[in-house]
Amino acid sequence: MGFHGNDHDDGVQQTQTVINNGREIILQAFNWESCKHDWWRNLEKKVPDMAKSGITSAWLPPATDSYSSEGYLPQNLYSLHSKYGSDSLLKALLNKMKQYNIRPMADIVINHRVGTTKGHGGRYNRYDGVPLSWNERAVTSCTGGLGNPSTGDNFHGVPNIDHTQGFVRKDIIGWLKWLRTVGFQDFRFDFARGYSAKYVKEYIEGAKPIFSVGEYWDSCSYNGSYLQYNQDSHRQRIINWLDATGQLSTAFDFTTKGILQEAVKGQLWRLRDAQGKPPGVMGWWPSRAVTFLDNHDTGSTQRHWPFPSDHVMEIYVRKQQDITSRSSIRILEAQANLYAAIIGEKLCMKIGSGSWCPKGPEWKLAVHGHQYAVWHK
Repeated sequence: MGFHGNDHDDGVQQTQTVINNGREIILQAFNWESCKHDWWRNLEKKVPDMAKSGITSAWLPPATDSYSSEGYLPQNLYSLHSKYGSDSLLKALLNKMKQYNIRPMADIVINHRVGTTKGHGGRYNRYDGVPLSWNERAVTSCTGGLGNPSTGDNFHGVPNIDHTQGFVRKDIIGWLKWLRTVGFQDFRFDFARGYSAKYVKEYIEGAKPIFSVGEYWDSCSYNGSYLQYNQDSHRQRIINWLDATGQLSTAFDFTTKGILQEAVKGQLWRLRDAQGKPPGVMGWWPSRAVTFLDNHDTGSTQRHWPFPSDHVMEIYVRKQQDITSRSSIRILEAQANLYAAIIGEKLCMKIGSGSWCPKGPEWKLAVHGHQYAVWHK
């Protein structure tokens, strides 16, 4: 599962150590079943191929001790023994990635944490006997703790962390800094709807990852099961989250994913908004939009919101033509059966059953197949 990562705009004050250039390709280097397959050892063998494919950053599954095999119910944050493998196998993988100049991205699950012992109300909302041995004040009042109400949406069934508490934030920053010393360079913030983005800003400023991306995933606008054409309110919520991180993070472009997977079913008119721009986050703030087709939740064996797999293909011409997140997009056609656009003024593409080709002898056909074609100058 590949992601097109993006750069940071000029003129924005950055605390990050590197200003990225928009040529990043992030690989989600796992799926929902990977924990069953000796994953760290398995992945280490694939690192040379990742590098050959142009991957710049590999998003790894949650590496810390977890109540669930997949890693998304963390308990002892300082233990790197997980169902994906031992800490020594993880460190071997991180070293191999360093050799091949691929940045390891840590999956940061800090919205919730499973307690070790029962406390207030008879719930598992204490963390005795492990590092970061918080008490019930670290858990939001809405999920059975003695902390403040949540600053976001609840993740149900487990204690949600109260980020308003100074001791919690201090401990989280300490842990994130430790992950950086282990060898992780980039961060992916899980369930970013669950707590205020101002804390993401604080955590990025404290631990200084090279690149950050947030999973701000909420529902698109539907009439019943029909996706509405105008998704401005959906992308605005992601934009608001990005702004609240101090513009230090990027975000997965869930708006584009939702629109694109409907568009390819014969509704390509969806791919141009009322202003003539791409209709997702990338149309409004391309340098903060990380585009993707599927992840371990939307696809894989969970298939909560899958992209139709017969419409997926890889085009290397993007790299050859040095197309980045800042490349201009001129949409020429957006009809039910035809979409055509010129990207960066040096690449031209069309999808759909409608017949179309660019005007002018300078355009050479680069690649074509079932209902798509790409030209370059």
